[in-house]
Amino acid sequence: MTQIIGLDISKASVSCCLISAKIDEPREFYYRYNFHKFAATANGINKLLALIGSERENTIAIMEPTGVNYQILWGTQLARAGIEVRLVGHKELRSFREHHLGLPDKDDDADALALAIYGWDYKDTPRRFVQTRDRTIVEIRRLVLRLAHLNRVQSPIINRARQDLAWQFPEAALIRSLRSGEKVPLLWGWLCGERQSVKYDLMLQRSIGLGITAELRRHAARICDLQREEMFLEFELSKLVGEPQFLAYRRVFARFGFGRRVEALLLSQIYPFENYLAADGKPDIKIRKGRRSGKPTKRHLSLRRFCKALGYAPSQESSGDLQKSKVVGGSDLCRKALWQWIFTRIEPQRCRLANDTGDRLGEIMDSEKASGRPVRLVRSRVAAKAVKMLFNELVRELVQNPKSKI
Repeated sequence: MTQIIGLDISKASVSCCLISAKIDEPREFYYRYNFHKFAATANGINKLLALIGSERENTIAIMEPTGVNYQILWGTQLARAGIEVRLVGHKELRSFREHHLGLPDKDDDADALALAIYGWDYKDTPRRFVQTRDRTIVEIRRLVLRLAHLNRVQSPIINRARQDLAWQFPEAALIRSLRSGEKVPLLWGWLCGERQSVKYDLMLQRSIGLGITAELRRHAARICDLQREEMFLEFELSKLVGEPQFLAYRRVFARFGFGRRVEALLLSQIYPFENYLAADGKPDIKIRKGRRSGKPTKRHLSLRRFCKALGYAPSQESSGDLQKSKVVGGSDLCRKALWQWIFTRIEPQRCRLANDTGDRLGEIMDSEKASGRPVRLVRSRVAAKAVKMLFNELVRELVQNPKSKI
């Protein structure tokens, strides 16, 4: 007997709703059902498993992807107990709950019920759920998110240190110091006493600054600690991205000149590529009647799903004579990383990729800028074009040339 359990996860607890049949009157069910709430403790997990009972193999747990901090605990414990776990996107669940179920004002119990009903209604439609990732991809994504966090943490510390350098050692305030192999950046390492530098010693002797304070040295030590953590995470990331199943993907990424972090970020979002294809393993293309032209029109559904996952699928918003489109959904990290890649590898002619990809995107970039369009809009348009080119290259590498996967 199939049963569905909806789990609305909070910081230190979870609200549960277990159903074993279709719910015809959600509002009535909401008021008469005895919802369960368990704490994030060993006793709470045991009570949750006891609620599910002996039908673990026939149970599907439905929850929202609340990041690596909350959902991962309950999802991992349920998976270890042999229970299938599926994730529902926030936007999809909100729409389902508000427009399909008409449940009362949002609370944890109503969300748990909505998750359970969603799971029951769509249990035989895998595309209604967030794609499941294998363990390697989950770990890659965790490392990518951690690196993004470290980058956000470092920025204000470095900015504060440079502001202090402006009056303590102004000659070094604008120096861009980078890591060298496994060594921390020379400037910050020298400031906190971890590295020696005759150059900076001489500069400090001749400086017009007021002298380096202990507070600035502590800032430099913090920066070095964060840089060491970054190095460790990047080493772990390199090992994971270098695994054999990703070789074909990385051959395609090499044509675009993506760095290691961007490669890992893209892999964490699009692997396996088969998730974007039709049941026959080919791009999903439907021919439908155009709403305006009335003529048969191709709808590239796989391409649109791929673009949306990377944050570059515009949605149309029209009302009367007003027509506009905007990008919604997808990965903000991927959208930002691709925009920065355009800014550093495509827009500057001296750094432009010396291959067909760089030539095509560079030509579009130069033409768009020459037409007088705002540069931010131009970068976004070129990035969207690059995503479509990436999709086509992956199709050629993985679908049309399947031997390349080996």
